[in-house]
Amino acid sequence: MDQSQIMEQIDRKIIRFRIGAREKILLSLVLSIIFFTGILVYGSLISDEQIAINLANKNLPPSLEYIFGTDWMGRDMFYRTVKGLSLSMKIGVIASLISGGIALILGLMGAVMGKTVDNFITWIIDLSLSVPHAIVIILISIALGGGLKGIVIGVALTHWPSLTRIIRAEVLQIRNSEYVKVSRNFGKSNLYISINHILPHIIPQLLIGIVLIFPHAILHEASITFLGFGLEPHEPAIGIILSEAMKYLSSGRWWLAFFPGLSLVLVSLMVDNIGKNIRKIINPSLMNE
Repeated sequence: MDQSQIMEQIDRKIIRFRIGAREKILLSLVLSIIFFTGILVYGSLISDEQIAINLANKNLPPSLEYIFGTDWMGRDMFYRTVKGLSLSMKIGVIASLISGGIALILGLMGAVMGKTVDNFITWIIDLSLSVPHAIVIILISIALGGGLKGIVIGVALTHWPSLTRIIRAEVLQIRNSEYVKVSRNFGKSNLYISINHILPHIIPQLLIGIVLIFPHAILHEASITFLGFGLEPHEPAIGIILSEAMKYLSSGRWWLAFFPGLSLVLVSLMVDNIGKNIRKIINPSLMNE
């Protein structure tokens, strides 16, 4: 066997094992989900002893022993940051799911229950989008007494309008399709048509919408908590950590805000990337974007 034949066989093997665009997206999606789940689980397992006060180690800069440094009370900033991320991610997941449920119900109602209901829901969507989210979240959180319940409900009740508008548009398009008209001519009710014909087609849009709501939800939670209207001060949330760190930045303790802030941004970008990858898998025409 000459050299050209050997090279040809090698090229064929390389082509055979070459990873395509779809496989790369799936691999990226799986790794992102594993990393996301790992932070969520590991943060939940961090005990109070690991973030306990230790004045003997206060204000230590990042090192091999304390990779994120320690704060003014000697608490390990790595453990505090991971636990804060885990708490913010839990709030983001719950708020995103609630927002997705509201968007699904209102989107279906607006498209299948007549013009009057549709006009009313459209008016609510326009009204909600015209008011800044932060103000509404603060008002809802204060009205509910703050804490975890207040911030979750506040975030959930402010992030459904955009997704509702998308779902409504999808439902209107499906409702005018031929097979839905045939089903209606056979005497099927709006409820039957919604469950059996419309809902299966909008689940991909709903899933992507819920994932894309998540980064906005955790950023709003962190910003409201940073301002003092969210979680209680004893909770190791990212917003609280950043708020406390502001007092010490002028003295050169940059690590108190840098690592928690960077971690929050990276998690938000990661989840946004998960949503985009899911969209590409569902719609292969977006593979090259």
